[in-house]
Amino acid sequence: MSRRGTPRIFISAGEPSGDLHGAGVVRALRMRYPNATIEALGGPQMERAGATLRHRMEGLAAFGLVEVVTKLRAHYRLLRALQKDFRLGRYDLVILVDYPGFHVRVAEAAHAAGTKILYYIAPQLWAWHPSRARRLAAAVDRLAVVLPFEQVFFEKLGLRSEYVGHPLVDREPFPSRQEARARLGVAENSRVLGIFPGSRVQEIRRLWEPFRDAALHLLKEGSCDRVFVAGITAGHYPDPGPIQVLQGDPAPLFAAADAALAKSGTTTLEAALADTPMVVAYKVHPVTYAMFQRVRTVRWVSLVNLVAGREVVPEILQDRATATALATAVRPLLNPTDPGTLSQREGLALVRERLGAAGATTRVVALASELLGPCG
Repeated sequence: MSRRGTPRIFISAGEPSGDLHGAGVVRALRMRYPNATIEALGGPQMERAGATLRHRMEGLAAFGLVEVVTKLRAHYRLLRALQKDFRLGRYDLVILVDYPGFHVRVAEAAHAAGTKILYYIAPQLWAWHPSRARRLAAAVDRLAVVLPFEQVFFEKLGLRSEYVGHPLVDREPFPSRQEARARLGVAENSRVLGIFPGSRVQEIRRLWEPFRDAALHLLKEGSCDRVFVAGITAGHYPDPGPIQVLQGDPAPLFAAADAALAKSGTTTLEAALADTPMVVAYKVHPVTYAMFQRVRTVRWVSLVNLVAGREVVPEILQDRATATALATAVRPLLNPTDPGTLSQREGLALVRERLGAAGATTRVVALASELLGPCG
């Protein structure tokens, strides 16, 4: 066991959003335990926050049952390395951030070695496979959930969980509309459409063409004046025409846009926090979608609708996500006085209220301290 005040902590994230949320936890841990050893599976965000990267996450991320198969070998090698570390007693605490398929196996390996486990940002097992939550409950010591309805779900399964609020609430406030538009060089009276096709290469590959073609149609008919894409360095955005691809922080685009085309996921909560009306879309491999449809237990896919408990934003999924359908759905949202826009903004206000107060990472570190016990 480590000496008091010098815990050995491993924190793991397998994709960019987890790296971002994990970085906040690393910073809070550094403040609480300045002499701690903090090692990670992660990326540049956690490294800059003060974690030593023992394993890099690049090349691991995939979404969907079929897509994950292509990453199995890399995940297996990594799991073997982590199992060895856990058996050697390298860590006092393991903190797992999101990334459910792989992290459930990591939790089981750490549990078998007698290492304490805190899971932050719970797997969305309530959406498609509640029975697997029992497997998670058997391996995890504490669960920090970020959506208000998750605590009841997991505690019914006997897993002690804590609603800590959503980490997005802790981020820097969005710039004002005026400031954001100044940064992007957009006139105040311009109608701006923001496109958010995701941070995974697979997501971008499936969504870019219908998003692009819908936007080009809206530009041509005069429903909007400017279109911007929240891009990533590894993303490929062919034939954008007059659409501008941005790199870096997407916050100015959320703040500047009148409406958005957004992939399902955390992006929708970011748009809700920015009060940006949106249409949500998602496409995965057909086999993945067919299997999901057989086991899904929730009515909606987007987090905005799930948090609100009703349909706030339209969801256009899989083969329905055509350019025509997307353009038809987002067109009225580009008009701030349209009844649909006003109604959606009421729903987005409800979502912001339910996401809770700031301080998620502070609450996560408090849970970590409980689990560390004497070495903390």
